[in-house]
Amino acid sequence: MHLLIIAPEQIPVPPVLGGSVEICIHSIARELAKMHQVTVISRQHPRYSHISRRGQLTIIRVPTGSSHTYLKEVLKATKGKTFDWIQVDNRPQYAAVIKRHFPKTPVSLFLHSLTFVKPPYASVRRCSKHLNKVDCIITNSSSLAEELTRLYPKQRDQLHKIYLGTELARFCPKSEKARRRLRRKYRVSNNGFQILYVGRLIHRKGIPTLIHAVHLARKSIPGLKLLIAGGEQGKGFKALLKRKANTLGVPTKFLGNIPHRKIHEVYGLANCFVCPSQKHEAFGLVNVEAMASGLPVIASDIGGIKEVIQHEHNGVLIKEFRDPRAFARSIVAVAERKEWAEGLAKQARSDVKKQFSWQATAQSLADFYRLKLEAKHEKYVKETGSS
Repeated sequence: MHLLIIAPEQIPVPPVLGGSVEICIHSIARELAKMHQVTVISRQHPRYSHISRRGQLTIIRVPTGSSHTYLKEVLKATKGKTFDWIQVDNRPQYAAVIKRHFPKTPVSLFLHSLTFVKPPYASVRRCSKHLNKVDCIITNSSSLAEELTRLYPKQRDQLHKIYLGTELARFCPKSEKARRRLRRKYRVSNNGFQILYVGRLIHRKGIPTLIHAVHLARKSIPGLKLLIAGGEQGKGFKALLKRKANTLGVPTKFLGNIPHRKIHEVYGLANCFVCPSQKHEAFGLVNVEAMASGLPVIASDIGGIKEVIQHEHNGVLIKEFRDPRAFARSIVAVAERKEWAEGLAKQARSDVKKQFSWQATAQSLADFYRLKLEAKHEKYVKETGSS
């Protein structure tokens, strides 16, 4: 099978710093290329060559700018070429245009979130027309599929869920010696209990709630400290977070925007991971990375997060996620009940190995596309009488 994957226009594949969609595309493509021929089209970047090849994986990088410019360059790069399947990630409009240019080739839309299927990025009416053009829609969780069904009930039969994964060899538990070495590298104190947040510094991720929660938890455990790794999207929010941490007396170290190729080291700095999201998360890749890294995870009981974390089995889910006190209680429990927390972390790593590897994601995707292609061929044979 020759599969074409079309990435969004904003971040190159692989991403230079971060970008969860591009991380997923690159990770899945590398696994798929072990079994199939894979071509990825992404935006240009000064660090990367126009075309890179590794085994059966080819990445073509084209000029970008506006969506219109990028899409025009994608069509130019694919002109005259044939593919068995085309996958467009996170851009319904692109998928509809690609289908128009490749009417006989199955086109799937791999959705990673609700961002580009509702206002302000797209009207429901307009997006519905785009979704009607594609052959199927891949979602990364049942929660995302449910939300899409609510917005677009006619697309229900098009949806197919495939979970995301992580690199199990890279994201793995660290020995105490390795943890001390990493803490020296990142200038993080070996004293106290380090709580980690990884993600974008935006309000919907709930970082102010986490800072307040650590402040409350420190009344029971004064040695608690907070690590925040992530880039700021809008000016002023990081400064606001720093002021809040200073006002509440929470020892907080901002690690900055760490490239994803090094982010596994950051998980090695911590004793616990907290994901305090305040709005729908389709999947929550950082939770899987933390779980694979052997950390006890505390996360908001929202969206697809609860499909990965089972409460008090492989992590802790916070139902009252808008209340800092709820997070504070669980942080104290994880810090005080060491044996219980270690059991959660051990189970989390085991569950990730069974269900959330990139190999499993790629295999599920390849199997789904293969079955769809076989069904298409059988239909063609019945209609034409040819073999």
